[in-house]
Amino acid sequence: MKVKVNAMLVTKDIRCIGVNDPDLDLFEEQYPLQNGMSYNSYMIFDDQIAVLDTVDRRMIREWLDNLSVALEGRQPDYLIVQHMEPDHSAGIAVFAEAYPEARIVATPMAFTMMGRFFGQSFADRRIAVKEGDSLSLGRHTLTFLAAPMVHWPEVMVTYDSIDKVLFSADGFGKFGTTDTDEPWEAEARRYYIGIVGKYGAQVQALLKKAAALDISAICPLHGPVLRKNLSYYISLYDTWSSYHPESAGVVIAYTSVYGNTQAVAEALAEKLRQRNCEVAVYNLSRCDWSEAVSAAFRYDRLVLAATTYNMGIFPPMEHFLLHLTHRGYRKRTVALIENGTWAPAAAKLMRQLLEKQPDLTFTENTVTLFSSADAGTDSKLDALAEELCR
Repeated sequence: MKVKVNAMLVTKDIRCIGVNDPDLDLFEEQYPLQNGMSYNSYMIFDDQIAVLDTVDRRMIREWLDNLSVALEGRQPDYLIVQHMEPDHSAGIAVFAEAYPEARIVATPMAFTMMGRFFGQSFADRRIAVKEGDSLSLGRHTLTFLAAPMVHWPEVMVTYDSIDKVLFSADGFGKFGTTDTDEPWEAEARRYYIGIVGKYGAQVQALLKKAAALDISAICPLHGPVLRKNLSYYISLYDTWSSYHPESAGVVIAYTSVYGNTQAVAEALAEKLRQRNCEVAVYNLSRCDWSEAVSAAFRYDRLVLAATTYNMGIFPPMEHFLLHLTHRGYRKRTVALIENGTWAPAAAKLMRQLLEKQPDLTFTENTVTLFSSADAGTDSKLDALAEELCR
């Protein structure tokens, strides 16, 4: 396995000592990765040394080697645990054994989780902190802010008032290694919607706390350190976490057993393009579902085209709808297309799955197919396209 260390200076006193894993192809066993993943860890050099978070178990040895080099012969005084998800906490017990004098700083709930993960909660060396508590390292003073359910209940973030750095835990993270040359937004959006998307209210609460801070850099646990144009990244997080659409456009998500529903979905897409609507089309049987979910949250309109299957919804569509509702899909317009040779029922069932979501509007036009398009289908698609682009 090819491993890359992403050691770098964040400021004169702060170093990123995490590890890139370019060979990881599936994050949390469900999100496909094209460019691997980074597991970030940070170290603050001062009169005392603080390490912030560890890494995934796949990378513990490489991280420990990296940490040893970065310490330059010194010993760490603190390990600050912001988030107990195993991709960040797997190295805690190994760190504690390697550096027995170091204290461990975390929320009380995080220490409870350590007992469950490692069979010990480090009672003899723990420093339990809560909202507003601080830790002086010498010149640097760290302040801890509670961030419950962003996206686990024990999460906290850390602010360094000297270098004006916010260590944001899983906030502002993205898929991909830190040396991947790609736009930040797409993989950050997919990461946010997939991992954090259900917890918009909690992210909003954390953004309000962050608004009171003077921040010059954001250090997430995944992805690059953010330094420039921070208002842009914060604005995107505000949009995502308030469930407002990011862009005007139509997502067409379809399932098709024999190609007839696909043909109608593609015909609608062309009619929308002719009306100058931006359109993104996803075959839910073949695409990365998290890409389709991310797009559904990005744009303000969604067309669902599905086959009736065993008197229900064709499974890839049902799977997609569950992912939408689990993440709080709302504040959008939804149109429905159904197909069924003798008893089409998909539109009714799809609507039933979605209508409990707040602030969704359904179009007046619904298109029903009996096996395939007929002489009236084109005019029905025109009417739906007009309504969607109105």
